[in-house]
Amino acid sequence: MKAVGLVVEYNPFHNGHLYHLEASKTASGADAVIAVMSGNFLQRGEPALVSKWARTKMALKQGADLVIELPYAYATQKAETFADGAISILEALGCSSVCFGSENGEISPFLETAELLNSHHAEYQQLVKQFMKEGMSYPSAQTSAFLSLETDSRPLDLSLPNNILGFQYVRAIQKQKASMRPLTIKRTAAGYHDEDFNSSPIASATSIRKALFSDEQKDISPFVPSSTNELLREYESEHGVLHHWENYFNLLKYTVCTMSMEEMRQIYEVEEGLENRVKSVIMHAESFKEFMEQLKTKRYTWTRLQRMCLHLLTRTTKDQMQQAGGRAPYLRLLGMSDAGRSYLNSVKKNLETPLVSVLSSFSHPLLDLDIKASAVHAMILPEPLRSHCIKREYSTRPFQYDREKGCFL
Repeated sequence: MKAVGLVVEYNPFHNGHLYHLEASKTASGADAVIAVMSGNFLQRGEPALVSKWARTKMALKQGADLVIELPYAYATQKAETFADGAISILEALGCSSVCFGSENGEISPFLETAELLNSHHAEYQQLVKQFMKEGMSYPSAQTSAFLSLETDSRPLDLSLPNNILGFQYVRAIQKQKASMRPLTIKRTAAGYHDEDFNSSPIASATSIRKALFSDEQKDISPFVPSSTNELLREYESEHGVLHHWENYFNLLKYTVCTMSMEEMRQIYEVEEGLENRVKSVIMHAESFKEFMEQLKTKRYTWTRLQRMCLHLLTRTTKDQMQQAGGRAPYLRLLGMSDAGRSYLNSVKKNLETPLVSVLSSFSHPLLDLDIKASAVHAMILPEPLRSHCIKREYSTRPFQYDREKGCFL
């Protein structure tokens, strides 16, 4: 069997994701689709709308065959580290290709840009450092360094979010000497950061989340599969909430107020005296939005600061995150279809990375971070639901989806 890998968050699964999944399977000629999915917190430092278990169901119902969790130590990182973790999982599972959405839509510019940066590596790194010293954020410094290289060839626009992430997948494949082939599908209709709907049935996850939290209660049904809509409503009915940062602001304020400056300095992404600014600003802010608006500076992007806040919330230290090397140390299985089970059976004897389906069978410091993150994600829920969700991390076995019958076993 041949598998294509997708790196996803599905927050929530929408029509654009369905298009990407189906187009990826067609472009790769794969028999199975493996989705490496972020857990309960995401790359932009946000809580997922619903639990990873609910999002696993969304993925399986719409065509994913295996859903593997991307550990917290990779899922909540900058694009380069995020990509390293995801690609290492797909390589460990023997994927023949990885397919990502991009604004460009052609793979050759990604390969040419990787070759260009490899040949100008020292110059590029020096320029990044120079621009950061001038007060630029890391992403802006990278873009400016790329544009400042002494070359006439710049085949890829690295100022666009999906191009940036796709490029990091290509770089990760090269660094890890992975055997898989990179493919890309052009994003259609909605842009990554689009906040409003248009006439297309494909909308950005950003606009869908905005609609879900809108006072107007906008209808998202034209932009998501019916199963996504059903699972979102079911989750909100059972849990009384769709998760977002405002739910966690009191917990964040409590955490910051009860930590010493020295404790804060040990937290991942707390750098260059940020602990002083955080302590000062949070005391007077009445909402997470207000706090972030006052905390934001030209040097640090909203996303970078949001990730720092997440690590404060989960009390994740620099030492803990440094245990994440270039390759993920385990494969946490969240769900599978019949095809996914067949694929796993075909590669199991060649797996060198431990496959984890029950937590009691494996332990690792990075897995401890995943467990803690799931507990924090559940902290805003009332009892006894909160305890149930925390215990679920240990008791839930991977979902098995019978695609022919259209039901979970």
